Amino acid sequence: MLTILGFVMIATFLVLIMMKKMSPIAALVLIPALFCVFVGKGAHLGDYVLDGVGNLAPTAAMLMFAIVYFGVMIDVGLFDPIVRGILRFCKADPMRVVVGTAVLAAIVSLDGDGSTTFMITVSAMYPLYKRLKMSLVVMTGVAATANGVMNTLPWGGPTARAATALKVDAADIFVPMIPALAMGLVAVFLLSYALGLRERKRLGVLSLDEVLEKETAEETVLVGAGGGDERTSLTKRATGGTASGTGAAGTESAEGNGADDSHDSDASDASDDGFQGLDPHRATLRPKLYWFNAGLTVLLLTAMIMEWLPIPVLFLLGAALALTVNFPHMPDQKARIAAHAENVLNVTGMVFAAAVFTGVLTGTGMVEHMADWLVGAIPEGMGPHMGLVTGLLSIPLTYFMSNDGFYFGVLPVLAEAGQAHGVSTLEIARASIAGQALHMSSPLVPAVYVLVGMAKVEFGDHTRFTVKWAVLTSLVVLGAGILFGII
Repeated sequence: MLTILGFVMIATFLVLIMMKKMSPIAALVLIPALFCVFVGKGAHLGDYVLDGVGNLAPTAAMLMFAIVYFGVMIDVGLFDPIVRGILRFCKADPMRVVVGTAVLAAIVSLDGDGSTTFMITVSAMYPLYKRLKMSLVVMTGVAATANGVMNTLPWGGPTARAATALKVDAADIFVPMIPALAMGLVAVFLLSYALGLRERKRLGVLSLDEVLEKETAEETVLVGAGGGDERTSLTKRATGGTASGTGAAGTESAEGNGADDSHDSDASDASDDGFQGLDPHRATLRPKLYWFNAGLTVLLLTAMIMEWLPIPVLFLLGAALALTVNFPHMPDQKARIAAHAENVLNVTGMVFAAAVFTGVLTGTGMVEHMADWLVGAIPEGMGPHMGLVTGLLSIPLTYFMSNDGFYFGVLPVLAEAGQAHGVSTLEIARASIAGQALHMSSPLVPAVYVLVGMAKVEFGDHTRFTVKWAVLTSLVVLGAGILFGII
């Protein structure tokens, strides 16, 4: 009974948010609360929620101070050179913009933290997408999928969990999987190329003004998304669309672009007012402190990778130091905190709402029963192919449950079943990370709310657009692993 209710609860949540019948925060809180009462454990709801909040509180703290830290770094101009480089590569060509998004997300993902990746990627690319009238769900979908593939790095989380759960070396899992993961990354780049061509066909090839063509960096960095100083006006160059994009909405496919347009019509005013992008003349720039901020960021990322301190503590210290050095006057510090308060509230609120969902799933035993049912449903004849089975199961299971739940609850059972049929534990461990491309868009992953929140995209629109491409990428990783004899 708990198995069925668990699947029904997850399905109800996804359907309601994708149909925009409820906001993600409301759905994450009310649906599990209702199901908790329905299974007769309403009296324990408070305990389940507090357990969930306790488990996710460090993540919420990390996100809170990470948003403040990287928000300050964006304010003071640390990432302006990245945007200039992307602009030179993209040349306002929608295809190049999407490919640039995938490349940037993959590179930044080397730090192993999804929230960091999304904050930097969206901050750099959002103004360009808005100025070119491109679909924002393309940006979020490509960034999430690229980060999902890179999330398999040993310090990214899933690989370390698999190694811990199965008592093997993380390097023995990751290093042999590099060719398969590289194929997954190639698939992301090909996907971004195809989506970029679709955007180019819809919008046409655009060019920046003569100032950008001369690459005068001080005058070509993008400013606010549609507001203020229009220093990067667009001109139509060739292929039948409209530079303003006003006539293109009706021609978009329903495969994400149309959904994105409907969102933009609701939120464009707010986003234009609230997102100042990388204005080269903003008062918060601190060019004399550029190398200090760059060194502090490198030190912070190094400390994260080397695990010198817990990540929430690192970002707390980093945010405090960045604010103090760059904005020594109290009114300026308060202004910077207030400027990023909306993102902080949206993201941390979503995390604590997700704590209700995960707390009920775990506390009522739904996750355990769902996992046992899925493992028990594996046909006896599939025993010798447990590597393939594990890889296939990792795609939906890491989407519908947390990585902790899958790697510590389900994976040991799959590994035991594989060993009984002569499949090594390492093969099972390698197969288990194949589904990470989809996992990064799971409603149970706090980082995805950073992505959609900063991009001002509805979570349901992102889900509807991204899931199919992320599943395809995961299958590419799994297929390559089998083809290369790794799994």
